[in-house]
Amino acid sequence: MDESQLQKRTPQPSAPVPDGTLRASDADRDRVADILRDALAEGRLDAEEHAERLDRVYGAKTVGQLEPLVRDLPAGQATAASASAGVRPAPSEGGENPTLVGILSGAERKGRWRVGSRITAVAVMGGIEIDLTEATFTSPELVVQCTAIMGGISVKVPENVTLRGSVVGVMGGSDVRSQDAEEPGAPVVRLVGFVLMGGVEAKPRRGRKVGDLRKGGAQG
Repeated sequence: MDESQLQKRTPQPSAPVPDGTLRASDADRDRVADILRDALAEGRLDAEEHAERLDRVYGAKTVGQLEPLVRDLPAGQATAASASAGVRPAPSEGGENPTLVGILSGAERKGRWRVGSRITAVAVMGGIEIDLTEATFTSPELVVQCTAIMGGISVKVPENVTLRGSVVGVMGGSDVRSQDAEEPGAPVVRLVGFVLMGGVEAKPRRGRKVGDLRKGGAQG
């Protein structure tokens, strides 16, 4: 066997994929959405531009499509610097950390499922419903990140969890029925985010109780 034949049979190492062509994950899109939300609250973006960029965020397929959306924002430049230095966020553990998007449409999550430490909900002229009354909580605190622009987000929780809200509203509002759980160690559900000409609502559902975290179940 001569050298040319040996080279044909020997597998050649594939070239590394450029960072910009890597497929974007839900976590990548969520990070960019968070940057855009903060920019809107700081007045760096107006509502129309925020909505336009947010639409492109959740339609992005690659990391390279996400980067230009925050390139002109301070937080976006810091994120790009970390990525170029090889710093990647640690993967989440435990349950699911879903992203629900309702742009001129609706989205919902309910039933029996394992919820992690974060839910991202984006409603732009649409509606989102999150029902946690049958969910298994895998983290002591669940943060629901809300962005509602001319849309609405509704969250239902078991009656024996701690519920807190810190949602900023502009020509809109939030109705979070805060409560403290009587059971020590009960999960904490915290709503944060931004509302523009829309609404966010969160309330306990009477008769539905979350089970002990160590048992990993819900009672109703």
